Amino acid sequence: MKRLSGIGVAVFIILFLTSCDKNRVFEEYKTIPESLWYINNKVSFQVAITDTVSANNLYINIRNSGSYGYSNLFVFLTTYLPDNSVSKDTLECPLADASGKWLGSGLGDIWDNKILFKRNFRFPHSGTYRFEMVQGMRLNPLPMIADVGLRIEKAK
Repeated sequence: MKRLSGIGVAVFIILFLTSCDKNRVFEEYKTIPESLWYINNKVSFQVAITDTVSANNLYINIRNSGSYGYSNLFVFLTTYLPDNSVSKDTLECPLADASGKWLGSGLGDIWDNKILFKRNFRFPHSGTYRFEMVQGMRLNPLPMIADVGLRIEKAK
């Protein structure tokens, strides 16, 4: 019997893990260089949407260090729609509770948060959407933010 190579095992694990998430429409992270998020560092995601009927939940994913100095993160989100219209939102992303305990799940010094910003949203047009995020914390650079992501999943 043939043994799987290291690459074969890795491909199998990735396929197994991604196949378990049937509700996911899109999910991607962008690494913040040196965990220093500069105000002019726009994090951008392009998403091809074909389904304009199903309801979706939209999330911002934040990975922060346990050394992050704040309990929240403000993000300015600009959405560019396929019909050339633009939508702008200011979002407050809670990262810790009132007592200072980190929210989300933690592994070592990194905390992973999935923050809902639109529930039961239906995309009005099919085509490519671009989501662009910048930090709005008035600190330049903002330290200890490791990754920023976007997740779109089918609403249950």
